[in-house]
Amino acid sequence: MQKASLMAKRSTHLIRICQSTYGQEGLAGSPSRRRTKVGYGDRFIPSRDGIDLQASFNLADSSSESSKAKRKTGNEVDAQRLEESNKIFLHLLRFELFGSTILNSFSNLPSSDLLVGSRTPPPQKTPVNRPVTPSTPPRNLFSYISPQNRTPTSGTRTSGSGGRNCIDDPTREIYSLSPVRFDSQRLLLSPRKQPRAISKVPFKVLDAPELHDDFYLNLVDWGCNNILGVGLGTCVYLWSAHSGKVTKLCDLGPNDSVTSVCWIQRGSHVALGTNKGLVHIWDAEQCKRTRTTLGHTSRVGSLAWNEHILTSGGRDHQIFHRDVRVPEHHIKQLSAHKQEVCGLKWNCEDGQLASGGNDNKLIVWDRLNETPLYKFSEHTAAVKAIAWNPHQHGILASGGGTADRTIKFWNTLNGQQISEIDTGSQVCNLAWSKNSNEIVSTHGYSENQVIVWKYPSMSQVAALTGHTYRVLYLAMSPDGQTIVTGAGDETLRFWNVFSKNKNDSDRDSLLDPFTKIR
Repeated sequence: MQKASLMAKRSTHLIRICQSTYGQEGLAGSPSRRRTKVGYGDRFIPSRDGIDLQASFNLADSSSESSKAKRKTGNEVDAQRLEESNKIFLHLLRFELFGSTILNSFSNLPSSDLLVGSRTPPPQKTPVNRPVTPSTPPRNLFSYISPQNRTPTSGTRTSGSGGRNCIDDPTREIYSLSPVRFDSQRLLLSPRKQPRAISKVPFKVLDAPELHDDFYLNLVDWGCNNILGVGLGTCVYLWSAHSGKVTKLCDLGPNDSVTSVCWIQRGSHVALGTNKGLVHIWDAEQCKRTRTTLGHTSRVGSLAWNEHILTSGGRDHQIFHRDVRVPEHHIKQLSAHKQEVCGLKWNCEDGQLASGGNDNKLIVWDRLNETPLYKFSEHTAAVKAIAWNPHQHGILASGGGTADRTIKFWNTLNGQQISEIDTGSQVCNLAWSKNSNEIVSTHGYSENQVIVWKYPSMSQVAALTGHTYRVLYLAMSPDGQTIVTGAGDETLRFWNVFSKNKNDSDRDSLLDPFTKIR
């Protein structure tokens, strides 16, 4: 009995302890949320022994990397600048926390060379078997030696001249009032190449009534004589960039309309495609029609010149080569497309022709051959935007419609695709800069913007907005500095996009001795 009562007392005492710790509910199942209060001090100093701080710091960047893929390509210009600033800040923060042990991570920064030669890392601590009893300190109390200069990076001293005490370097961090290290200050204060400033506002806007909102037409072209040709309804107008004078070239009448406009390379004549399938050639100086050619059975939406060869593409799926020196209407007929031909561009140097159609095909032709050289089927929408790289042989850019939204680059010397980029919206036009390795694209659904890209990185230089409809038309000035865009909002907008050709500036240099000759 005594033994049983003793066991009962012990169990009762144990139950009371559990109740005071976990509460009454804790004995039945899950512990109670109430906890006994534990007293803490006013400061908590964590022990960082055995913790890899650099690994923890790098793991914190994973969320920022995943957010990059979700960003829309169309609004990328400001986001790229913000990303670059955040990247520099991140590297500086890592450098301030961990010192020079992460110098290799600065290799991708524009001013990474500024951090080379920074302070050396502290020597690794090796375990030392210290005696348990305190040892007698060395007797260096009255030992005198010549002081040494401490460099701002290493912290060691070098002996002064003549054994005299040397003045400390004022750049030593012990005298610095800045919260960041000296090398970080050098990086932050170092000059950087600023991105080229492009005005996001057009410097001129012209009204263009009856400018068709049709993806398959090409109604704007800028000749080498600095005259802009525009097809508006049944009429074609010529606008002089020098004087601002507008001249009405022709009126096709109520039974026909203009569907394409294209200047010859030397700027003396302009070709017009019509809705009836006719191709007219006009003398721009005399404002006189010199010739009309037949061949197409429906509208002619695209034209391209190669010296005396005029190439036309129509809704009847046909491409015709016309030699303006001979009386025949056409000399060659190409029938590779299955739907309307909406894009034509000649590479006059290499003698290659690129054609794009509503059948999602991009075809490359060698000179006047009737057999395609290459046929690309990677686009998933109509291919209207076509441009040849003037700085590199055999590089072709093409853009797809609403269902595709990509710009693809091709090597027509070997028939291989080089790269592609998803623009996020319909690609309506492409044009390479004559003065730099940049390319401009105009877009429709859903952004209606103009984007300047740096090739081959395809980083955005500028994104221009202003049109309220699809930017269906694009032309470049003869000097390569200005572009004009047209849209279904019936406006023509002029933008200063590209810089001046360096060769042109060299010719006008004051140091040129030939400018002094009279």
